[in-house]
Amino acid sequence: MKTSRGMIHITRTISINESEIQQGFIRASGPGGQNVNKVSTAVQLRFHVGNSPSLPDDVRERLVRLAGRRITEDGLLIIEARRFRTQDRNRQDAIDRLVQLIRKASEKPKLRRKTRPTLASKRRRLETKHHRGEIKLTRRSVSRPEDMSP
Repeated sequence: MKTSRGMIHITRTISINESEIQQGFIRASGPGGQNVNKVSTAVQLRFHVGNSPSLPDDVRERLVRLAGRRITEDGLLIIEARRFRTQDRNRQDAIDRLVQLIRKASEKPKLRRKTRPTLASKRRRLETKHHRGEIKLTRRSVSRPEDMSP
C-alpha cells in the first residue's frame, strides 16, 4: 500500500482518497499503565462504502458482505485499532486493515462449475454402504430354532 498526495493505492485500478476516511481517537483498554487513562490512543476509522466513488459496484457488494458486523445499515464501515500504544501505529494499523479488506473484496470469486460423480465413485459408495450393512447384520442377535429350545 502506497500513499501519495492524499491517495491510498489499494490495487492497480483502485485508489481511495484520504478525504473519504474519517479517523477518531478513543481511549484504549489494555497495556499502557497510567497513560492509558489519559491519552486516547485507539483509532476508530470510518469509511462510507455506499458513497465512495472510488469503489466499483462489484467490489462494493463483496466488501459489504466481507465486512459483516463492522458495517452499519447506512453502509459505514468502522474499523477500530487498539493493538499498539501510539496513535500513529494504530492509525497505520487501521488503514492497513481497510486496505486488506478492500483487496480481498476486489478478488473475483471463482465460478463453480457443476460436475457429476463418476461411475466408479458411485460404485465405491454403494460397495461401502453394502459392506457397512453386512457388518451391522453380524451384530444382530442370533435366533435359535424352535425345535432345539430346552
